[in-house]
Amino acid sequence: MSDDFLFDMETFFMALADKTRLRLLNLMREGEVCVCFFTEVLGESQPKISRHLAYLRGAGIVEARRDGKWMHYRIVRPINEMAALVLDDTLRWLESEEKMRQEYARFATACCAPAAPVTLARAPKPVRFAETNVIEPVSPPAEEEEELATYLL
Repeated sequence: MSDDFLFDMETFFMALADKTRLRLLNLMREGEVCVCFFTEVLGESQPKISRHLAYLRGAGIVEARRDGKWMHYRIVRPINEMAALVLDDTLRWLESEEKMRQEYARFATACCAPAAPVTLARAPKPVRFAETNVIEPVSPPAEEEEELATYLL
């Protein structure tokens, strides 16, 4: 057994051994999520959320995608089959817990609220596609893109 393998295994389990990271995984369990939704739903600062997401990235559990100024994260299946099984079981366990279901419901409410909180007003909203069960961002209407471009200049 190589030291690299043990280091990877240790990193993987340490990534799962933190309540904030578990809460983040719970919110990503059905697809991609923008960082702004994590901060709103979890009530944590953006730097704290980003630090934990970076740890999950380093462990190979999530990957990031930039869309302008927005960062989106999603769970990726580990290459190691045993790690993938552990992650699958962890996600099922999170989904079975009442508190995690309530937190996920807050996320769904924040995503779908007609009057979004100020922190989410311009955020790209995820949309769940029933047939793929994946959350994907929706581009803002053309007038919002133009307004945003003017604002950023």
